[in-house]
Amino acid sequence: MSARVWKYILTMAAVMGLIVGSIGMNAQDARAEELERRVYKVGYVQDRKPVSYMNEDGELGGITRYILDRISELSGVEFEYVALPNGAVTYDYLLGEGFDLVTSVEYNEENKKARGILISDPYLSGQKVIVAREGVEFSFNADLKVAVSTGSQTLKKVLARLFPNFEQVDYDSVEDCLNAMKRGEADLLIQNQYVAEYWLYRPSYESLKVVPIMGLEDKLCFSAVVPLEHTDDSPEWQQKELLIEKIDDAISRMTEDETAMYIIEGTMESPYQFTTGDLLYRYRYAAMVLAAAFVLIIVLICLLLRARIRSMEDRADARAKGRFLSTMSHEIRTPLNGLVGLNYLMTQNMDDRSKLEGYLKQSTATVKYLMSLVNDILDMSRLQEETMELGSSQLNLRLLATTAASLVRGGMGEKGINFQIDVELPYPGILGDQVRIEQILLNILDNARKFTPIGGNVDFTARQELQDNETVLTVFTVRDNGTGMSEEFQKHIFDTFTREMETVSKGNQGTGLGMAISHSLAKLMGGDLTVTSHKGEDSEFTFSFPAPLAIADEEGTEWEKKAEREAEAQTRDAASGYEETPEPGMPEHSLHVLIAEDNELNAEILLELLEDAGITADLAVNGREAVEKFAHSAAGTYSLILMDLLMPEMDGFMAARAIRAMKRPDAAKVKIFACTANSYQEDKEKAMESGMDDFITKPIDIRALLDKLKELG
Repeated sequence: MSARVWKYILTMAAVMGLIVGSIGMNAQDARAEELERRVYKVGYVQDRKPVSYMNEDGELGGITRYILDRISELSGVEFEYVALPNGAVTYDYLLGEGFDLVTSVEYNEENKKARGILISDPYLSGQKVIVAREGVEFSFNADLKVAVSTGSQTLKKVLARLFPNFEQVDYDSVEDCLNAMKRGEADLLIQNQYVAEYWLYRPSYESLKVVPIMGLEDKLCFSAVVPLEHTDDSPEWQQKELLIEKIDDAISRMTEDETAMYIIEGTMESPYQFTTGDLLYRYRYAAMVLAAAFVLIIVLICLLLRARIRSMEDRADARAKGRFLSTMSHEIRTPLNGLVGLNYLMTQNMDDRSKLEGYLKQSTATVKYLMSLVNDILDMSRLQEETMELGSSQLNLRLLATTAASLVRGGMGEKGINFQIDVELPYPGILGDQVRIEQILLNILDNARKFTPIGGNVDFTARQELQDNETVLTVFTVRDNGTGMSEEFQKHIFDTFTREMETVSKGNQGTGLGMAISHSLAKLMGGDLTVTSHKGEDSEFTFSFPAPLAIADEEGTEWEKKAEREAEAQTRDAASGYEETPEPGMPEHSLHVLIAEDNELNAEILLELLEDAGITADLAVNGREAVEKFAHSAAGTYSLILMDLLMPEMDGFMAARAIRAMKRPDAAKVKIFACTANSYQEDKEKAMESGMDDFITKPIDIRALLDKLKELG
C-alpha cells in the first residue's frame, strides 16, 4: 500500500477520534449541566446531635448541614434535606423513596465494597469512644452486651469482627441505647465522640463514663444509591459517579481549619437543652424535701384539728387552748410561707444554679424545723395527756454527757464560743431513759449556743451525790454569758410556745416547746429543771434527777468498765474538737431490697434512693404482696425488707410475722426494717415483737438509711 494511502487512513482515524472524543466530552458536559440543574434529595439521620438532627424548623441541622451548604456553594449542586425514619433504613426504602444521597454513612471497607452504593471521601473524621456503666471494666475478650442503634448496620459487622465475644443488642436510637445501659440491660455503647459527648451532658446519665478506644477511627461520608440492575456504564450510574466526584472535589477544597470551624459551630448550635425532667432529676432530693414538708404540714393540720376538738370539751379551758392553736398555727404558717416562696423562686430561677442551691439549702433548713416542730408537738401532747412512759435501761451517764457535748461542739466552734466541760460522775452506771436524758441536755446546751454571742463562754458541768446505797442524785449545769432573760420571761420560760420577743427579733428560731418539754420530762423523772438569769448578762440552767444505781458493788461490772472506757475515749474525742460525720458511701457488696409501701410517692422516693446507691430493689404495694414476693423468691434473694406498718390487705406487723413463720432457711435471717410515719415507742416495741430488726421513721433521714444499708453491705 502506498504512503499516500496510509497517510489518508491515519488522517481519517484522527478525525474519527476527535469526533468520538468531542461526542464524549459533550455527553459529559451535558451530564454536568444536568447535575447542576437538578435538586438532589438527601436523607439525614435525625437523632445524631450534633452531627445531624432535625432542628426546630423541621430542617437538617448540625455539623453535616454546615458542610453540605459549603459543598453546594463550591460545586453548584443543590440539595433538599429529608429526615430518615428512626431505626433500620433499608436499601429498598431509599430506592423507593427516591433518595439520591444519604449522610452520616460510615467510611469503611464494607461500604466501599457494597453493591448498589457509591461513597464519597470522608467529610468528618473523629474517634469512636466507649460509653460504659460505672463498674464495667472494658476488655476485648470479655463477654459484654453492647447496645447498637439499629441504623448502624455496618457498625454491627465491624463490632462482630473486632469483638467476637460481645453480644449485640439492637435499640431504635442512641437515647434508647443509653437508657438500656442505665437500666443494666447493656454494658457498653460504641459511638461517635461528638454524639457521645452531647448525650452525656444529660444529668440522668451521670453514672455513665467515656472510655476512648485507641486506633478506632470514626469517619463519616455521603453515599449515593444506585439500583443494582444498573451497570457501570448506565447513564444513572454515571450520573451518581459524577455527583460523588463533585462532592469529593468540594471536600478536598475545604481546609482543616474550615472543617474545624464547622464542627465548633455545629456543636455550639446544638448544646444539650436541659428539660424539666432533667432539672427534676438533678434536684430530686429537693423535690423529696418539699414532699416531706407537705407530709409534715398534713400531720400538723391533723394535730391542729385534734387539738381543736379537744378544746371544745371544756369551755373553761377554751381560751387557753385557743391561744395554743393560734400560736401553733403561726408556727406552721411561717415556715410554710417560706417553703411556698422558695418553691416559687426556684421555678423562676431554674437556669441559675447558684440561686437554686441557695434556695434548696433554705428549704432543707425549713423542713428540718417543721420536723422538729412535729416531734415537739407530739411529745408535748403525750406529756399533757400523761401518756408518756419513760424507759429504764442500763446507761453510762459519763458517756451520755460527753456524747451530748460532742454533738453541740461543732456549733459552738462555728460561733467561736469557748466551750468548757467539767464532768465529775463517780457513779456513771444508772438505770434511766437515755433518749430523754440526752434530749434535755441537748435542749439546754443548744439553747446556750443560740443565745451566746460570738466569742462568748459556755460551761457544762456535772456532779453527783449518793442519796443512799441504791439511789444517786445527778445535777447537770449549763452556764453562759449570753443575752440573759428578763424576770418576767423567767416566770413563763417553761410554758408552751414561749420565747422572749427580743430574742425572736434577733433571728433565733425555735419551736418554743423545747424548754416546756424538757421541764415536763425532768418532772416525770422525779427531778427538776430550773433557771436563773440576769438580763443582758448570763443564764444558768440546772437539770437534776434521782436514779437507781445499775450496780450494787464498788468494783463495778464488766459492763460498767467497758462503758467507762468508751466514755474516756469519747471525752478525748470531744476535747480534740468537733469532727464532721463522713458522707455515707455505697455498700461494698450488692444488696437486693424488697420495699413494702402502699404510698406511690414514698415508694418512688425509696426506689430512686436505692437506685442511686447502686442497690437493686423490688416493690410490693401491700403486706400481702410482700409476703408473696418473698415466698416465691429463691432463698437468699433479699438482703433486706423495708416494711411500712399501715398498709391495705395486710399490715406490716402481720407481714413480718408471716415471713418469720415460713419454713425456709432465710426466713429467720433476712433483715426487716420498719419504715413508717408512726413514731411512738409502742409502735417500735410492737414492730420488734412482730420480728422486725430496726425502726426507721418518716420523713426518712436519708443519711441514716444509707449508713444502715452500708453496714448490711
